[in-house]
Amino acid sequence: MTNSTQHIVVASTEPYSGKSAVLLGLVQSLKQKGISVAYSKPIGTVWHDEQNGRFTRIEDDLRFLGEAFGLKETEVRSPVLFLDEATVAQRLTGQDQTDYPQKLKDDLGAIASDITFIEAPKSLWEGSLFNLSAGEIATTLGAKILLVIPYHHKLLVDSLLTIYRFLGDRLMGVVINKIPPEALETAETQIKPFLSQRGIDVYGLVPADRILRSVTVRELVKRLNAEVLCRANRLDLMVESLTIGAMNVNSALKYFRQRQNMAVVTGGDRTDLQLAALETSTQCLILTGHVAPQEIILNRAEDLEIPILSVDYDTLTTVEIIDQAFNHVRLQEPIKVEVAQTLFQKHFDFERFLAQMPFPVA
Repeated sequence: MTNSTQHIVVASTEPYSGKSAVLLGLVQSLKQKGISVAYSKPIGTVWHDEQNGRFTRIEDDLRFLGEAFGLKETEVRSPVLFLDEATVAQRLTGQDQTDYPQKLKDDLGAIASDITFIEAPKSLWEGSLFNLSAGEIATTLGAKILLVIPYHHKLLVDSLLTIYRFLGDRLMGVVINKIPPEALETAETQIKPFLSQRGIDVYGLVPADRILRSVTVRELVKRLNAEVLCRANRLDLMVESLTIGAMNVNSALKYFRQRQNMAVVTGGDRTDLQLAALETSTQCLILTGHVAPQEIILNRAEDLEIPILSVDYDTLTTVEIIDQAFNHVRLQEPIKVEVAQTLFQKHFDFERFLAQMPFPVA
């Protein structure tokens, strides 16, 4: 296609709302239609520094999504700024007077793709210090905003009505994400029609998915600074739930059998609970209390290929760290990419989205 680029800002109301998952599905579907796509993340928030003869700062999400999208180098735009303490301080003290909206506009000006997706910061307001909030980006580029919002029953409709009053015509539509199974019917029969009647297009009602919420054992090792006592070759196992082993073994075994792909946190001295956990759907054992497991536990875990981790934290702190990991899940593993794209195909109204594009689609 030879039309000028259509800019679409993909924004969210809070971190880890599912922007990347929506982008994965959109880009895949668009490319299947022969529509060329580019991707930009103006504010870098997750990065690492490389020293390859020269200092290079690499935005991790940008690299991952660029590779997942199969985009060329010319179709991926690096951040115009990286959000760290020094950058914020320079802006607050007036040392940094950069016109970031113009810088972004210039940066995207040479892109010849049909659609350029601009991933906004973690919330609608983040980036305001640099005039790069979602709304400001949309205004600068003459773009529409596709909003991804997680399902919070009591606040969802109120939030969307307020956002619509603020964004007005800049709001292209919304994707309501992470909807619990018991709320899907309400979302479809009540919330979606209500919002549509008030001018808010709902492009997708996406159910919560246990795999997308899961974390790898490797991620838990990193967050807990854990020692891996066995099966270090199995750290890519996906953990979908957390269970605390602090009850009698009969009660624990009954409870364990009701869960799937769990991490079990228990004391290093609770051999009975450790054995019970190993005989159920456990992806890793996490031992607290500075007590080494008995040889029988290590041998059984080796046979079943289940990693055992030892941590220095108490049980409460360990559980808090793991809970935080579940609530800050990133879309990196191949299985998550596959699941995200499948959910998109099933629950996103792609044809309605295409109908809003200013160019004909074959």
